[in-house]
Amino acid sequence: MHTHNKLRPVIFGEVLFDCFPDGSRVLGGAPFNVAWHLHAFGADPLFISRIGDDSYGQEILAAMQAWGMDCMGIQTDADHPTGMVDIRFGKTEHSFNIVDHSAYDFISSTMLPHLPDDCMIYHGSLALRHPGSKQALDQIRLINNCPVFIDINLRAPWWQARDIISMLDHATWMKLNEDELAIILPDADSLDQQIEQLVSRFPANLFVITLGARGAIAIDRAGSREFIQPARALDVVDTVGAGDAFCSVILLGILNEWPLPVMLERAQSFASAVTGLRGATSTDPAFYQPFISAWRQ
Repeated sequence: MHTHNKLRPVIFGEVLFDCFPDGSRVLGGAPFNVAWHLHAFGADPLFISRIGDDSYGQEILAAMQAWGMDCMGIQTDADHPTGMVDIRFGKTEHSFNIVDHSAYDFISSTMLPHLPDDCMIYHGSLALRHPGSKQALDQIRLINNCPVFIDINLRAPWWQARDIISMLDHATWMKLNEDELAIILPDADSLDQQIEQLVSRFPANLFVITLGARGAIAIDRAGSREFIQPARALDVVDTVGAGDAFCSVILLGILNEWPLPVMLERAQSFASAVTGLRGATSTDPAFYQPFISAWRQ
């Protein structure tokens, strides 16, 4: 499935391994997951990140190459390790330690690849927790003046409310969940009020709010509002990788200029399928094929 217009998605941010207590690990990081899906769907993303000069880093490069992804945006860092999240299972809740000072915190503005003239940028908030990577993103934005898709993806304790709000001022499109909505608009009493404040406060053309098991809602600048419920009860936000899968299809819909209801329905159906995977992505092209076939215009 090839995109109709010339915008190339530039995906900026973390790539890391989720490391489980039993010694197993799963490749991830929201931007990486989104780039992986977009590549499967034929959108030719340029993924910009940084890995350590270590075996985990080599594993990431090998996975990207085997999948056929463009690796020109991957920097190697001799001083900082490839990103990791140390996951511990407790009796009542799980703990996630997102290891600090990982290679992706130091994406260098002097090592950026040549950027396409017509691109859209996708990023979240985690990779901006240190000034190095933040500076690299600022440079990409300034050079190209491209439209920006922000999936806030707040990860405690790695964000400040004021930084998030200034970040959202640059968004052409944004995706957030209910908790994130409450953090950036603490004075609103209801979802309707939050949506009203969101649209009046930020200049984005499209706002997508995921509502966990209740589905998702999208609002555009023209005032159109679309709501989608999952076909069956499942939590679209808290299941590993489902939010990233949802986001990747929203991006695909923007690139292909799908109508809002079509975009939401397709994003929801793909996210539901991803909840059936271990991890956030699939290395099997057959997993993506039914969607590619169904979405051919």
